[in-house]
Amino acid sequence: MILPETSAHLSFLRNHIDIKKVPFSDRGSRLLVLQDKQKPHFSIKLAERLTAIQPDIEAYLRRPPFIKDFYLLDEDGELLDFNVITYPHIVYLQTRLGDFALVFQDEKTIALGLPPQSRTGIRFHVQPQFWETTDGGGVFKAVRNLIYMSNCETVRNEITPDKGGYTVEYIVKADDDSAISITIRNALDQQSRMQPFSTSCASAEARWREWFERVPLVDDKYRSTYTYAWWIMANNLIGPQGQVAYEAMMPSKLSYVGLWLWDSAMHALAYRHVDPELARNQIRAMIAYQLEDGMLPDAVYDEGVIATIDHPISAEVTKPPILAWAALKLHETDPDPDFLQEIYIPLVRWNAWWFAMNDDDVDGLAQYNHPYSSGLDDNPLWDHGMPVESPDLNTYLCVQMGSLAEIAEILGIEFEARMWRKRAAAIVQRMIKDMWDEERGLFHALYEEQPIPVMTPFNLYPLWTGQLPEHIRDRLLAHLTNPEAFWGEFSIPSVAYNDPNFDPLTMWRGPVWVNINYFFIEALRQIGEFELADQLREKTLNLIMSHDSIYEYYNALTGEPPDTAADIFGWTAAVFIDLTIQATRDASGGIETES
Repeated sequence: MILPETSAHLSFLRNHIDIKKVPFSDRGSRLLVLQDKQKPHFSIKLAERLTAIQPDIEAYLRRPPFIKDFYLLDEDGELLDFNVITYPHIVYLQTRLGDFALVFQDEKTIALGLPPQSRTGIRFHVQPQFWETTDGGGVFKAVRNLIYMSNCETVRNEITPDKGGYTVEYIVKADDDSAISITIRNALDQQSRMQPFSTSCASAEARWREWFERVPLVDDKYRSTYTYAWWIMANNLIGPQGQVAYEAMMPSKLSYVGLWLWDSAMHALAYRHVDPELARNQIRAMIAYQLEDGMLPDAVYDEGVIATIDHPISAEVTKPPILAWAALKLHETDPDPDFLQEIYIPLVRWNAWWFAMNDDDVDGLAQYNHPYSSGLDDNPLWDHGMPVESPDLNTYLCVQMGSLAEIAEILGIEFEARMWRKRAAAIVQRMIKDMWDEERGLFHALYEEQPIPVMTPFNLYPLWTGQLPEHIRDRLLAHLTNPEAFWGEFSIPSVAYNDPNFDPLTMWRGPVWVNINYFFIEALRQIGEFELADQLREKTLNLIMSHDSIYEYYNALTGEPPDTAADIFGWTAAVFIDLTIQATRDASGGIETES
């Protein structure tokens, strides 16, 4: 039996989740259900890279769905049209024969509830093998295994080879609590189990209700986007498998399959408010694959890690060093000295790697050897060539060493805390000496010791050190608050509005990225510019709230997400959550939790 509408927590998101654009998934699952934009059918994609099948680490972006052309049928095999009603835990499909419904029975199994006392079924096409020709012949490789079954009488069950795969038509005689289940897994070492649909449905509802009941209350004006952001934070989680050692969050199960280094730090900002251990696991999942020389890889996925990329140049790739800073944020919310002890030495080794392997001229300023290590993949700071000594990287390292000082103090290692503070101060002085341009009033990135002629917010990053002389700080603030450069209606552009390189549609060449806003809000608060910090926070929240979904980046002129921006993007959701909680706390003097 299909259950009636559910609790207020989940009903609030009724039809907010548009499964023509974003996947219906579940916490821990790598299965993604998407509705076709035109025809009455679904597809099921896999949030997996499958590099054992296709070694190209980006092949998953082009791979077709594992199951496509998934139709609902009447007893004669005719297609059923349907209307969709979505909730976080269930998708209702209203047809002329009654309601079908989709829920996740578990991470690997989708259950389709059937209209009671009906003869109905499904048709779908599956392609469980990948094949390609080679110089000497060809190769066939298994993709994933699929099991379908039902808890009611079978009327028709046909499997037909078709279009390089198989078309399945499966019609059953449904009772009052009937379902068809589809399980997709990488091995058949576990017996699939069938259960009444009401059991699967109740379990899914309880799972999601428990998630939302942990969520802190915020001001009503934020509630719609805030609740949706928390759905993203659960929907994008995957369970441990292969190289993924902990439950952790993908930036987007559609567009970014795997765990990324600095994304994981940003995701932890939100998780600390509902599950500090889950927040800590975002950091553990990356540290688990630290390389022998201390480097942390760019990304981790089920079948491997990404520590080298061959485009646009070939070099090692990591991401900006913000894990120590994020760990202290967790510690503020849920103090755990044992966790800080656990990660301290790995973070010290990572800090040492930056200076040992990324300071060719041994001047005390670290460099990026690959543009992707910055996280700002296509920013014009890298147009002139690599390596680049950049103020953003050296600011991150200053903040990291300041964070390591605080961690050392918590752990009772006073002499190391003093050392870290001296090193943080020294890198600030070195940036002033080598990068500061008194005439232009900003910090230059350097290529072959020459200033790179571009204006970006990253040229203002040393504000975050909190250690600049007053006249330098004021010059940077003048740039930041200049509406012709950065302080427009939609702030902060990733290249200044008035810079010739500004392009509002192309990733890091102009659009607004809210993680960068978050860092500047941190910087402004650190130097006592609380009014400016509040203004930037409000700009950021309003930008995100102006859309039904939550995106990777936004056009800095219109506030619209470009077509290339990933949907249901992780750190945008995490930043929105954390800033919303900040804003509510500031307005009310405290914050409560849902009950």
